[in-house]
Amino acid sequence: MMASQMPLSILHISSARTWRGGEQQIAYLVEELLKKGIEQHVLCVNDGALEAWCRAMNIPHNTYTKRSSIDIGVARKIKQLCLQNKHTIIHVHDSHAHTFACLSASIFRNSVPIVLHRRVDFPVQSNPLSHWKYNHSSIQRIICVSNAIKDILTPNIRAKHKLRVVHSGLDISRFEQVEKSRLREEFDIPKERILIGKVAAIAAHKDYFTFVDTVERLVKMDLNATYFIIGGDGGEQAAIENYIAAKQLQNHIILTGFRSDIPAILAELDVFLFTSKEEGLGTSVLDAFASRVPVVATRAGGIPEMVVHEQTGLLANIGDAETLATQVLRILKDTNLQQKLVENAYLKLEAFTKEKMATNILAIYQEINGHSRP
Repeated sequence: MMASQMPLSILHISSARTWRGGEQQIAYLVEELLKKGIEQHVLCVNDGALEAWCRAMNIPHNTYTKRSSIDIGVARKIKQLCLQNKHTIIHVHDSHAHTFACLSASIFRNSVPIVLHRRVDFPVQSNPLSHWKYNHSSIQRIICVSNAIKDILTPNIRAKHKLRVVHSGLDISRFEQVEKSRLREEFDIPKERILIGKVAAIAAHKDYFTFVDTVERLVKMDLNATYFIIGGDGGEQAAIENYIAAKQLQNHIILTGFRSDIPAILAELDVFLFTSKEEGLGTSVLDAFASRVPVVATRAGGIPEMVVHEQTGLLANIGDAETLATQVLRILKDTNLQQKLVENAYLKLEAFTKEKMATNILAIYQEINGHSRP
């Protein structure tokens, strides 16, 4: 059988230890491709969250102990798995996985084509390693989760035809028929109080400092509200807690930590306030859309590809707490605007389903497997 006619067999590689938006997207992709009969295997970090998911879902997988971002042992293992399982495509889902796969190609002459998935809107670093791996001959396609990411990568990629945009997907069924009132019951919040929150890891690029600054302005405007930071520590929790204390907002802002009941929590919010300063796409916004919660967000990265100003949500510039606060008040005071935004946002979800995401990625796999070129 010719190589171009070989059945698809995908090796997904991840280096993440925890479970965030990227890992959820890997899970959605694997699940949807399995429904289409595509053979897949996952290589992930030992004792990480993705390994636990693979075990629970009976997904074929192997693990490795992550020692550094440049690990020859992992590169060798990739070559061995490709030979053993006859993989036809390697799909790398983060920066370290990208490096491992390129090392496997260069050092161990692994000829399996690589698909790179880029989910962050950080600029490509200006060093020889980054230039080498982003323009490696084994990279056949670079999937960007937003047009914003594609625009950022374009100057650094020689073969620009390899860049493709496939938006991340959502499982809308998770947000149907959920029970509300968990936050009010858990934190003893009166019914008349407004609930405003953000769902994201407490990491630098999520810019919770601007979230706190926005809360400060709304408190000074005497808005009767409680504010929620919903997410695990991404390296900035202590700094944010200190910032909240310095502004004496401890009685207004609640940090819930990581939660697995996001659909129930979101359904109870009155406004979703998303203040990121860098965002590949920001799938938490899609969660809010599915929960029929109006969104106020910053114009960071791919967010405007979901939040169309005054159509599916309201936008403000990055770091502009004053405008963010004003937009929150607009939504709360104008029920007609609120209804319009919520209805349009829900319709917008048709372009962001996990099924559509998987179908588009499968088409890219098939394009590579058939050796076709645009």
